[in-house]
Amino acid sequence: MITVLSGGTGTPKLLQGIARLIDPLDITVIVNTLENSYFSGVYVTADIDTVMYTLAGIINDATWYGIADDTFITHETLNLIGCGELLKIGDQDRAIKIQKTLLLENYPLSSVIDIQRKNLGIKSRIIPMSDQKSHININTDVGDLEFHQFLIELRGEPEVLSIDYNQVEPAPGVIESIENSDMVIIGPSNPVTSVGPIISTKNVRNVLKKSYVVGVSPIIGDKPVSGPAGKFMHALGYEVSSWGVANMYKNFLDKFFIDLEDIVHEGEIEKLISEVVVTNTNMKNTEDKMMLARNILGEFL
Repeated sequence: MITVLSGGTGTPKLLQGIARLIDPLDITVIVNTLENSYFSGVYVTADIDTVMYTLAGIINDATWYGIADDTFITHETLNLIGCGELLKIGDQDRAIKIQKTLLLENYPLSSVIDIQRKNLGIKSRIIPMSDQKSHININTDVGDLEFHQFLIELRGEPEVLSIDYNQVEPAPGVIESIENSDMVIIGPSNPVTSVGPIISTKNVRNVLKKSYVVGVSPIIGDKPVSGPAGKFMHALGYEVSSWGVANMYKNFLDKFFIDLEDIVHEGEIEKLISEVVVTNTNMKNTEDKMMLARNILGEFL
């Protein structure tokens, strides 16, 4: 069995490759919940929904958010009547979010996601990192901000001074999935606000140390492939590079994949992590995704 730790952009691209190579029943994905919140009266689990839609084959891969070819009649009507919303939510996507919101009245998040992934015909298991609410505080040069204030309202522009978030209990199945896996893959998601919260969930770091863990750097050169990872890493005192990511993961990582552009860091990283693989990690198309997935899975294929 393979367990993947995922955020909402880079890792779902990799999941597209992995799902083409191994039985979906052998894949479990543990997903970040730090960004979960209510918008326009519905509960939004951005990273989880992206993973679900990816594995269901309906993701809008132009934006890595929402459903492909969705309509936006509700969103446009809300704007028309003077009730603008922070997130542009598609109609089909909104229906799934409405169901999630209603189900949460009677079930914990992990059960709700299990119901929804089955409804979407997904064979792989998807587990939120926790059923508890995660809170993040981003201290910036314009004051303390919540994640969506920083990322959406202010477009990630403020200077980030520090970041902190609360530790939560793992959802049912998180620890067991890691313990029973032949390989744990840390995908190329934001190491601070996507992977970091999962690793910080109670006891996860300890079980990772006892597992075979492979990671993929989300940084190529001195820039993240997407999102504000660079600002967040810098705020925590880490160099914005594959070497910086290696420093974040060094206590539990057995093997680390870095991009061809980062071969200059290979020797430094080998002092931190026993095995370093230099390959193309920039997943621009299906062939790139499958090639990287094949390199990672190796003997498990």
